[in-house]
Amino acid sequence: MTAPHPPRTTDDLLVLHALRCGGHAAPARLAAATGLTESAVESELIDLGVDGLVTRASGPFAAWGLTEAGRAAHARRIAGELDSAGARGAVRAAYDRFLVLNPELLDLCTAWQLKPVGGAPAVNDHRDPDYDARVLAGFARLHERAEPVIADLAAALSRFGRYRTRLAAALDRARAGETAYVADDLASYHTVWAELHEDLLATLGLPR
Repeated sequence: MTAPHPPRTTDDLLVLHALRCGGHAAPARLAAATGLTESAVESELIDLGVDGLVTRASGPFAAWGLTEAGRAAHARRIAGELDSAGARGAVRAAYDRFLVLNPELLDLCTAWQLKPVGGAPAVNDHRDPDYDARVLAGFARLHERAEPVIADLAAALSRFGRYRTRLAAALDRARAGETAYVADDLASYHTVWAELHEDLLATLGLPR
C-alpha cells in the first residue's frame, strides 16, 4: 500500500505563514521561504491586502507584514490545517526533538561570533580558518541530526520540507567561505533555524 502524501498548504496560507514566522519581508524573501515564484507571492500579497490581512510598509524596503486581522486569520487557518491533517502528534513529537538540538545551535552561534583568546571571549574576526572550520564542522554535525526531524515534519505537513533545503543551502554557502550565511544574512543558517522554531510554535499554538 502506498503511503499517503502529506497535505499541501494553499499558496495564500504559505505567504501568511511566512510573514508570521519571519516578520516583515519583501516578496523576494517570501519567495525563498515559501518556494513560490516572486510573481506568485506578489499576486497573493495583493489579494491578501484587499482582504485586509496584510499591509505594505512605506519606505525604501517595501516590506509586507500581517495586520491584526491577518494574525487572527493565520492562527485559525494554521490550526485547522494541523487538525485536518491529523498531524498534531507528529509535529509535537518532532518539536520535542528540535528542542534537544536548539541549545546546541545557540552554542554554535556563540562560538562563531566569540572566539576564546587568552582564556577570555573575544569577537571572532574570522582570521583563524582552522577555528572557523571547527565551528562549521559542528554546524554540519548538527545539521545531520536535524535532517530526520525535518523529514518527519515534512511527512506530516509538506511545507516543512522547505527548511531542509534552506538550511542546507545556508550551510553550503558558509562552508564555501560566505561567512554571513552562518548567522548574519537574512538567509543565514541561524535565521532560517529561528524561523523553523517560530514555525513550530505557531503551528502548535504555543507561546515563546
